[in-house]
Amino acid sequence: MSVRKLKPITSAQRFRVVNGFDAITTDKPEKSLLVPNKRSGGRNNRGKMTMRHIGGGHKKKYRIIDFKRNKTGVPGEVASIQYDPNRTAFIALLNYQDGEKSYIIAQNGLQVGQNVVSGREGIAPEIGNAMPLSQIPLGTIISCIELRPGQGAVMARSAGAFAQLMARDGKFATVKLPSGETRLVLTECMATIGVVSNSDHQLTVSGKAGRSRWLGRRPRVRPVVMNPVDHPMGGGEGKSSGGHPRSKNGIPAKGFRTRSKTKASNKYIVERRKK
Repeated sequence: MSVRKLKPITSAQRFRVVNGFDAITTDKPEKSLLVPNKRSGGRNNRGKMTMRHIGGGHKKKYRIIDFKRNKTGVPGEVASIQYDPNRTAFIALLNYQDGEKSYIIAQNGLQVGQNVVSGREGIAPEIGNAMPLSQIPLGTIISCIELRPGQGAVMARSAGAFAQLMARDGKFATVKLPSGETRLVLTECMATIGVVSNSDHQLTVSGKAGRSRWLGRRPRVRPVVMNPVDHPMGGGEGKSSGGHPRSKNGIPAKGFRTRSKTKASNKYIVERRKK
């Protein structure tokens, strides 16, 4: 009787991590909140390629997300936690008491059947509730933050993102971001209590090239193996090419600052992010 030898497990297989979708409660989206999402393939309105390494991918529809949370004072029950192919975070479907439905960015710990509400007064600082920074207790972990009143959430809304409310002085609140940056935000701006869901997203390893193709990502080639006509780091005999790391447009990488020194919002940054 012959014994078949098992192949040893490679390091890639040992450390392969697949995202856990334990928090998701359904795989059927709300049809009334879906709109078509046409792929560009990295081309602009003239058909010219302006973004490289984009193309193909599975067909998907866009989920309309309520980033403004301007339905004040009306409690909404969490009907389900769903996967959104257009973003890294999970989303929650809310059924409001007046019959309206909407999607919001789901926070860690948000449960089906839980009620969430948004408003400017009389709102408890609980997970999923949206309220202005003037009403949130100091030290609270927040996410989905506005930078202009009524604009809608633009900061800390990707998977695992959060910020901390540190202080208030007059019409400004001091918010500390995970990058180490500390900035001023108007106290009238809305924010949601809690950390954005799907914190394990950063641990995901695709495992094979095909999964990247499903996501619409095409293969990319290292700049040093290109020709001089294709990239500033290309050319040369053998492995003598390269030079200082830079983009295809010649902008240096690894430490080169691209933020404008005259940008209007610079005055709101109290402390820059840590390198």
